[in-house]
Amino acid sequence: MHIYNTLTRRKELFTPLEAGKVSMYVCGMTVYDYCHLGHARVMVAFDVITRYLRERGYDVNYVRNITDIDDKILKRADENGESITALTERMIAAMHEDEARLFVLPPTHEPRATGHIDDIVAMIETLIAKGFAYAADNGDVYYRVRKFANYGKLNNRQLDDMRSGARVDVDVHKEDPLDFVLWKAAKPGEAHWSSPWGNGRPGWHIECSAMSTCCLGDTFDIHGGGPDLTFPHHENEIAQSEAATGKTYVKTWMHAGAVRVNKEKMSKSLGNFFTIRDVLAEHDPEVVRFLLVASHYRSPINYSVDSLTEARKSLTRLYTALEGVDTDAIASSEASPYRERFTQVMDDDFNTPEALAVMFELAREVNRAKQEQPDEAARLGGELKQLGAILGLLQQAPQIFLKGTQQQGMPLSESEIEAKIAQRIEAKANKDFAQADAVRDELAALGIILKDSREGTSWVLEAP
Repeated sequence: MHIYNTLTRRKELFTPLEAGKVSMYVCGMTVYDYCHLGHARVMVAFDVITRYLRERGYDVNYVRNITDIDDKILKRADENGESITALTERMIAAMHEDEARLFVLPPTHEPRATGHIDDIVAMIETLIAKGFAYAADNGDVYYRVRKFANYGKLNNRQLDDMRSGARVDVDVHKEDPLDFVLWKAAKPGEAHWSSPWGNGRPGWHIECSAMSTCCLGDTFDIHGGGPDLTFPHHENEIAQSEAATGKTYVKTWMHAGAVRVNKEKMSKSLGNFFTIRDVLAEHDPEVVRFLLVASHYRSPINYSVDSLTEARKSLTRLYTALEGVDTDAIASSEASPYRERFTQVMDDDFNTPEALAVMFELAREVNRAKQEQPDEAARLGGELKQLGAILGLLQQAPQIFLKGTQQQGMPLSESEIEAKIAQRIEAKANKDFAQADAVRDELAALGIILKDSREGTSWVLEAP
């Protein structure tokens, strides 16, 4: 298995620190608002990675943190007139609802920043003792960026070139403008914890260094996150962690691609910002997941009505192949050419577009076998469903997905559709074929396709 390492900017043979086990940390959400499409991208990307690593036999310890204290949380709680705890608990519950609807498995551990204050304080004390950090006279504690010789290695940046690009606050208490905060002194009335430097709260970057090393050790296999985190967040994590422990922090750095909306960067100022629940209110969750999986995890994704339409059409093809097939049949224990090719492309930096191509080939074989080889169709269908599960797809009953019962905004309710079908059956019984055709055409115009068989008439919702 080869994985692209952001640090070295090349694919590398993946060899975990401990045989048969993978330790992985992914930066999670700051829970002051509902999760958006960018969060969905990261959730789904690392869910697929976790599923596949487990499929390959690894015991994966997947840690994804929650930032439940920071400036945005304080500001939003104040605006809402609610406590920080009430806000964060509400947003965490919403996040779990969103990820469950996207078929994202929960991480092994989900540490919260407020649950690791003692660990954060201990790491800051170590950095101060080693000369990598200093307490300012205003109660803040800062990290000395120039003290860490390899600062900038993740992003291939030189210190002298960073001042214009770094997101740094003008602060007269800093020794150097590039220094960043490890501990923030509390303002009057703010939530705070006690520390050797006075009441305050942790800076954002130190949270992840403390939580990851507490959960996974001083060095672990994989650290992941969104594309906007490489600098300064992950760069600062490396500096903090390696200065504190004296050890390599992470072996492999992985970053998901950005989400663009109609080929533009998603932002509230452009009016193209969508939360996960905004999207799922209008579209089948599995269609949204398919769109996210259909692109390589490192590639940008373009979110649009057209891209969702294509995703639904593609997913419909796979479910149509499974329709009427006994997928509970046990797949052959022998390695099939489809599974071998699926494994080969997924071993190449989790190449999900090529993995889906293999699944579409397999779906065509299922369709060919349906007519004359039902046992073979069942075996192949079972294999297709098993491969789909690795990507978090194809786990619904085909008739449920094809009827579109999870899609919001159905043109007609199921009972209305069934009533139309009954009208058509009655018209055919009365030999009023013109009326029967008119009902069929009326439903087809709404995207509801009727299928006649010996067992009767069924229907599916055509992709728009």
